[in-house]
Amino acid sequence: RLEMRSFGVKVCVIEPGYFKTMITNVENLEKNFHVSWEKLPEEIKASYGENYLRDFVALLKVLQKGYNTDLSLVTNCMEHALTSLHPRTRYSAGWDAKLLYLPLSYLPSALSDAL
Repeated sequence: RLEMRSFGVKVCVIEPGYFKTMITNVENLEKNFHVSWEKLPEEIKASYGENYLRDFVALLKVLQKGYNTDLSLVTNCMEHALTSLHPRTRYSAGWDAKLLYLPLSYLPSALSDAL
């Protein structure tokens, strides 16, 4: 963002929360993770252990319950950034981005890591 300022380009950052899209589709993610896992050398698989992959996929399934399906929250931020005379530097779309990720970003790293 700051690098582009010297060229007269204003960059706005849109930070969406967790939305239901093809990128967050659990079935696709699980399939891709298993394909990647199978390509790993045995020593790396042993370092992480089989539980790592299983637990990660289980976490994705839990997170899936918190998906936001209203993508207009993101597109409204995009529209405002593109059409406003004075757009904001940062936009947060979704309740989780505003109430979880944004405050978390202001905490000291040790505390945010613990959370």
